[in-house]
Amino acid sequence: MVSVSVLNLEKVFPPNVYALKDVSVEIGDGEFLVVLGPSGSGKTTFIRCIAGLETPTKGSILFGDVAVVDVERGINMPPARRNVGMVFQNWALYPHMKVFDNIAFPLKIKKMPRREIEKRVKEVAEALDIGHLLDRYPRQLSGGQQQRVAIARALVKEPQVLLMDEPFSNLDARLRVSAREFVKSLQRRLKITTILVTHDQHDAYALADRIMVINNGVVQQIGTTDEILNRPANVFVAQFFGDPPINLVEGVGRGDHVDLGDLKIPISAPEGRLQIGIRPTDIYVADAPLSPGDVQLPPGKIKLVEYLGFTPIAVVKWEKTELRAVMYSKLREGDSARVYLKKEGVKLFRDGVSIENYN
Repeated sequence: MVSVSVLNLEKVFPPNVYALKDVSVEIGDGEFLVVLGPSGSGKTTFIRCIAGLETPTKGSILFGDVAVVDVERGINMPPARRNVGMVFQNWALYPHMKVFDNIAFPLKIKKMPRREIEKRVKEVAEALDIGHLLDRYPRQLSGGQQQRVAIARALVKEPQVLLMDEPFSNLDARLRVSAREFVKSLQRRLKITTILVTHDQHDAYALADRIMVINNGVVQQIGTTDEILNRPANVFVAQFFGDPPINLVEGVGRGDHVDLGDLKIPISAPEGRLQIGIRPTDIYVADAPLSPGDVQLPPGKIKLVEYLGFTPIAVVKWEKTELRAVMYSKLREGDSARVYLKKEGVKLFRDGVSIENYN
C-alpha cells in the first residue's frame, strides 16, 4: 500500500469560505486514521480533496513519493489515476444493478476482461461474506449487507488508499457495532491505508490508530485515543471527545490548589484564571477511595442520578459548583456524598488552550 502526506492543505469556497485551513498530517502505510469533527467542520472536504473530487486552493498531497496534488506546481492528478477506493455515506449503490454488477462497475469502466472481472468480484465478495448475494438487487439486502457491497465495490479495484465518508451513519445502533468490528478486522487483514471521517466519537474509539480532530476547517489535535482523551490540546477537544462529557468549570489557580469559590481542588496550578476539566470517570462517589492516591473532596449533595449506558452518574452539588461523577455507592438523590478525585485526571486550560500548550 502507500503512505499519504498532506501538507498545508487549504480549500476556499466562494466568496471567501474556508473549508480547510493549513491542514497537515502524515498518514503511515497501513495506518487507520479517523478524522473526527462536527457537521460543517471540513472533514468530508478533506477526503474529497484526497480522492480528487475537490480541487484544493493551496497545498499538496502525496501518495508515497508521488504528488497527486501540488497547487504551486500545477499538479492535480485526475481521480481515476489516484487509485483510491471510496465508500460514501449513502453507499450510492445502483438500484437497477444486481450486487455483482454494482461491485464490478469500477472494473467495467476500466474495460477489464470479463474473466478477470468475475474472478475479482467473487474473491472480494467471499472475503466480505456476501458471495451468496451476488444475484440480488440492493433493495433485497439489509443495511449491513448494502454497506458490505459498497465496501466490496471500493476494494475490488485494489486501491492503495481506502476513504470512508460516514459509512455507519445509516445503520441502527446495534448494527453499527458489528459493522465497526468488521471494518477494523478487514483493514487489519488487508493492511490498507484507510481514512474514515465521522462525527461520532464511538467510531473513533473503535477504529482509529490515530485520530485527527478538526473544527471549522482547522486541525485541533492529532494523536492516539489515549492522547486525545487524556491530554486534550484545548477545550474544544476536551468537550467534543469523551463519554460521558467532561465537567468544565471556571476557577483560579493558587499555586497549590485551584479555587472554585465553594470548592478547592488540591492540585498544583499556575496563578490566575483557569478552566478546569474533570472527566466523570476521574471523580467518583464512594464509601472509600478506590486507589491510595485519590483525594477526598468536601462532602457534596446528590442532586440527580442518571444512567449513561449501564453506568450510574451522579450530579453532585456543593454551594454553586456542580460536577458529574461516577457512582460506586447506593446513595439516592438528596443524600450527602463522599466524593473522591483522581488528581492526575484533572485538566487545566487557560484561554481555552491546555496549560501544556499555552504560551
